[in-house]
Order: sequence, then structure tokens, then C-alpha cells
Amino acid sequence: MALQKGDKAPDFKLLNTDKQEVSLDSFKGKNLVILFFPLAFTSVCTAELCGMRDNIAEYAKLNCEVVGISVDSPFTLGKFREAEQLPFQLLSDFNKEVSASYESLYENFVLGLKGVSKRSAFVVDKDGVVQYAEVLENAGEVPNFENVKATLASLQ
Repeated sequence: MALQKGDKAPDFKLLNTDKQEVSLDSFKGKNLVILFFPLAFTSVCTAELCGMRDNIAEYAKLNCEVVGISVDSPFTLGKFREAEQLPFQLLSDFNKEVSASYESLYENFVLGLKGVSKRSAFVVDKDGVVQYAEVLENAGEVPNFENVKATLASLQ
């Protein structure tokens, strides 16, 4: 059963690009946008995360934090974050547990790759409750960021 509005967001503890542990509790008291993405340095993922970077001021006005999560290693994500000058944390779900708990994991991806994060967007409110969930089956699509922003606006 996919995560729905009103569900408690699954907790996580993942390493960021500075190899520091980040948990869902790290964001308690703040609204959070969680973006799962398949792979760093790929065209759609780069465009999606750079779009978030370019609009980060809008998200700051909506009083939220943003994190990106993929199954890439912290080292790869660090290079990607640096190359694209991303102003938000990228978290490594190398063991694929968090992507699975958010039901955002492809069993089989392109090129025979197995266990890659599905492109998805979640808005988690200050109390850790899912307020928006969009999981895409087609990795060539991106989440509806107008819906994400509308959800954040409704939490103000």
C-alpha cells in the first residue's frame, strides 16, 4: 500500500555528503520536501535537482527544508552536489532501505540495474506526517512541483 496523505512518514537515518548521519527527526518542527531520484549525473535527475536549486528561494519562503535521496554512495552524491552547486542536502540510501520504506524503489531499472530509487516527491509536515506523496513509475517524468508548493502553502 503506497504512502498516502495522513500517514506517518517512515523514519530514516542516512549519511549526507559530509558523511554525517541525518534522520527524519533532524527536521522535526520544519516542513520537509523529500525528493527520491534514480541516479546522480543523469539528465533528468540533474534537470530536476537543478530546477529545485534555481527555485530554492520559493521553498525557503514556504518555510521548508529540502533533501534529495538516491541509492548513490555519499561520495558520488558529494561530487554531484558540488558540480551542480545544490544548496540542500543529498542523502545516500545505498542499502535501499529508505527507498523501499517509502515505496520508491524500482526492482528493475534500465540497463539491468536493480534496486534504484523511483523518482518521487513527498511533503512531510512539522509533525512527521505525509501531506503529499507522488511516486512516478516513469523515470523520464518529474514530480508536479506546483502541487508540492501548493501543499507547502497550505501548511503555513
